Amino acid sequence: MRPIYHVITPGDHYSPRTGSAIPTVVHGLATGAALADDVAEFPQRVILERGTYEPRYPSAGIVEYAPGRPAPGRQRYVDALGARLGIMRRGAVRSFTAAAGAVRDQPPGIVLAHNAPIVSWLLRDSPHQTVLYAHNDLLRSYTRSEAARVLGPSNRIIAVSDSLAGHLSASLPKHLVSRIRVVPNGVDAEVFSPRETRPAGPVRVMFVGRMIPDKGADILLTAAQNLGRSDVEYTIVGSHGFDSGAALSDYERQLRRQAAEVPAPVAFLPFVPRSALPELLGGADILVLPSRWQEPWALTAGEGMAMGMAVVAARVGGIPQNIGDAGVLFDPRNPAELSAALADLIENPSRRERFGRAARARAQSHDWTWAWRQLAAVLQDLD
Repeated sequence: MRPIYHVITPGDHYSPRTGSAIPTVVHGLATGAALADDVAEFPQRVILERGTYEPRYPSAGIVEYAPGRPAPGRQRYVDALGARLGIMRRGAVRSFTAAAGAVRDQPPGIVLAHNAPIVSWLLRDSPHQTVLYAHNDLLRSYTRSEAARVLGPSNRIIAVSDSLAGHLSASLPKHLVSRIRVVPNGVDAEVFSPRETRPAGPVRVMFVGRMIPDKGADILLTAAQNLGRSDVEYTIVGSHGFDSGAALSDYERQLRRQAAEVPAPVAFLPFVPRSALPELLGGADILVLPSRWQEPWALTAGEGMAMGMAVVAARVGGIPQNIGDAGVLFDPRNPAELSAALADLIENPSRRERFGRAARARAQSHDWTWAWRQLAAVLQDLD
């Protein structure tokens, strides 16, 4: 038996009440382990700060620790500057010391440090094996010498896509590049599944994501303006954070002004917890992911595919690997490509349905049990 300890960001929640990507992935992997009947060999535990949201996902045991001292907001800039001079990132050390301490008290196992390079260094003299689980390009501000120092104790470095693995490789010394493995994310193809009936009416196009420029909701609205059709309904779902009651940001107000120029109805809905997404997605026909940012994976793409939706997504980061040939890709720098893709799907219901069937089939074959098996193969091969 080799226990798995998932270390997530201090203060993050292991709860369906949040839309955070990392807890969603951890819950998916732990669920996949159970479905693959691997819990006896790899029992799952999440290292969680006390006081975070309840209810917790039931997929893993919880090891709680008392909240530590949060690092000042400016600390990451101080850390990055100090790192250039060979100084350990004090803010990162402060943030994760309590979590690392909680792991030390557990029986020896495998520590999956989600987006937390410092954890391997903090546990360098422990009996645990450590793995950096990278969901984003964490090492952009690292020199190779700092990466060697901090990640030297890591047994493996996991990236969620080939694209992200390439970015990480560029920041690592050669002896650490060889430790990189790719474990793509999965999707819950049972919770996210096609609805038997859809509401009558025009074709419905949906965006789900944070309301920040990197996610590109404005690109969709520009494409909608260019498309010039009134027989479509657009729904923009999300807030600039994970608080549905937060005041609108400047960008969100800009989107509403832009929507007024679209000839079709545009509805804005605030952030919803992930548990509400299946019902929401079930009322739409086309999901659009117009990210400018080099998305390492984009969980929402897989969830839309599992719903049997036609997915139109930016050709960036790990998205092409995620959707394969079961969706339509476009260049986010060219909204006209998105307009053309939408026109094609709107005007050709049979094509839209064909993409939906292909998307559903791909999601079913890339569920969380499949993702867990990719991870288990990496863990079974640890030194």
